[in-house]
Amino acid sequence: MVSGVDIDYHSWSGEADFRGGESSGIEVTGAGLRVGSITGVGDGGEYAWWTSPEHELPFTADDLVVSWNAVTPPGTWLTVEAQARTDSGQQTPWYSMGRWSFDETDMRRTSVSGQRDELARVEVDRLVTADGVRLRGYRVRVTLGRAEGTEATPTLTAVGAVASTVDDRTEVPTSPPGPGLGIELPVPRYAQYVHRGHFPEYGGGGEGWCSPASTEMVVEYWGAGPTKTELAWIPREHPDRTVVYAARHTFDHAYGGTGNWPFNVAYASQYGLRGRVTRLASLRDVEHHIAHGIPVIASVSFTSGELTGADYDTAGHLLVIVGFTDTGDVIAHDPAAETAAAVRRVYPRGEFETVWRRGRRRNADGDLVDTNAGVVYLIAPAGKPLPSIGRHAYADR
Repeated sequence: MVSGVDIDYHSWSGEADFRGGESSGIEVTGAGLRVGSITGVGDGGEYAWWTSPEHELPFTADDLVVSWNAVTPPGTWLTVEAQARTDSGQQTPWYSMGRWSFDETDMRRTSVSGQRDELARVEVDRLVTADGVRLRGYRVRVTLGRAEGTEATPTLTAVGAVASTVDDRTEVPTSPPGPGLGIELPVPRYAQYVHRGHFPEYGGGGEGWCSPASTEMVVEYWGAGPTKTELAWIPREHPDRTVVYAARHTFDHAYGGTGNWPFNVAYASQYGLRGRVTRLASLRDVEHHIAHGIPVIASVSFTSGELTGADYDTAGHLLVIVGFTDTGDVIAHDPAAETAAAVRRVYPRGEFETVWRRGRRRNADGDLVDTNAGVVYLIAPAGKPLPSIGRHAYADR
């Protein structure tokens, strides 16, 4: 176990990968998987599917997060599922990891609640094993759907998963500074609280919009994002309209919020970007990405006073790491702010590494609760290489 967590990220993308596995009705193109011929009809739609080969894990895992990149024109959608093999050789059922549609013309974007058995459970966007159960391998299945009679098709460009085993420690060592020292990327700043109480149909802004605010900052850093025409439904006087747009297009109807991790990277992929939900093992790993010009969206969790410079506490919050000071402290664009000017913050390296990487923490009542242990979104142009770190082989094959 490296730094308290074993991490294995694996993806399938490109013609060579997609020609592996099993499929029905699928056309493999240079752009990705598309509907070729219909093999199933039901629920007002037509369907085709692709199942990956099994990916063998180099360790036994207790957590799996699947994410994908796709373009879904009006009238199209997709469903992503995962099936795992345990270390005792049992096959789990297929679990739905999300039903995805960008504009929801014919299918609502949603996770699927109530999935639990003796082997595992789905917690919105994570497949978590039951006590004593460990995973040794997994497959993913993607079903492409479209409304009956349309010639449009969804296009899947990539699908991947991060498997991990996280220990229960509440403190982590501080990593030594590395290649990111003195670098600060010019990422836009968006404050989530300027939206407080607005658009209740998409979670009401404010506290619940940290994820789309962070995602939109990075999308726009890469020069992408919604057009003026796409923003036309949002009142012109409303501030930061692109964040509203991102919130609408990441909203999970079952979860009732915009914090679904795979939905956020799938939103970014609609604009030609390549997004992954994964974990990183240290801030030094983050520095390698910053040195490559890639901002990192990180998930943190802490009680009041644990992170100097943060005037709030949180059970789970997303922010953007945009750089490091000359001494190695974290420069973050933290959307938990009332104004754009207040978004930029500097957090002490050791404190930040703890609230981001630890496996468990004590809440205000003193009870131990699980945290997200190094979870990040990595979003970059499809052709831009990411640094290979440890078991992470990000280059699309």
